Amino acid sequence: MANLKALRGRITSVKSTQKITKAMNMVAAAKLRRAQEAVEASRPYAERMERVIGTLASGMEGRDDAPRLLAGTGSDQRHLIVVATAERGLCGGFNTNIAKRSRALIAELQGQGKDVKILCVGRKGRDALRRTYGSLIIDTIELAGVRNVGFEHAQPIGQRLLKMFDNDEFDVCHLVYSKFVSVLTQDPTALRLIPAQVSEEVEQPDLEGAAYDYEPDEEGILRDLLPRNISVQIFRGLLENAASEQGARMTAMDNATRNAGDMIDRLTLEYNRQRQAAITNELIEIISGAEAL
Repeated sequence: MANLKALRGRITSVKSTQKITKAMNMVAAAKLRRAQEAVEASRPYAERMERVIGTLASGMEGRDDAPRLLAGTGSDQRHLIVVATAERGLCGGFNTNIAKRSRALIAELQGQGKDVKILCVGRKGRDALRRTYGSLIIDTIELAGVRNVGFEHAQPIGQRLLKMFDNDEFDVCHLVYSKFVSVLTQDPTALRLIPAQVSEEVEQPDLEGAAYDYEPDEEGILRDLLPRNISVQIFRGLLENAASEQGARMTAMDNATRNAGDMIDRLTLEYNRQRQAAITNELIEIISGAEAL
């Protein structure tokens, strides 16, 4: 009977776990809807800013007065990698995949002889990289307690990066985050923030023979847009992470709930078998005792 008691305890424990995972699944589903709406609303603005910067940058190609955030320092020896992850776990491979993408980028840069530093946004990124690259981590920015990510959370990070760049602490800055594709799919992405990454596929507007006249000139506009673009891209990355985290957590908790149900079925079957065996043994003992009398 001690074995039956242990099985009853395990069944009760797994049922309690199943209730928790089911509740977390429902909470993640509710949060995912808001996070997905936020990230979908941010994408057109960020993509449009990229196109505007690309159009302006194409007119300044080869010029000596190009902004430093666009032209760079003239070197690519020192790299800063901003690794954006979650503050919590229980979200499947979300944090692990971002850390894996970061490790691949770090290994690639170090293989080229580059100097690498890491700035973590979120504790899970620090915890995942601390064992292998602990000496490269310069700081961790924690967003614990932040329910809804806002631009006010991204802007201080952007300002810190600008200050570090002005102080010549790095030449190139990358942002690693997870792009939200669907509930089941999140794509770990590395985006170059500094110097600004200008796509070669920027579509030039059809002016029908006319010419753009900028007021102020391209340099003045870029001087204002480029610092803003860094905060905008960080904000977009944080929103993508928020949606990806909830999607991954929703999937992970749904799988955990199903696995708990399967485990309960197996334990219940085992419990019933042992209980039936115990009853059968008791009946055999009673019958044997009666026959002996």
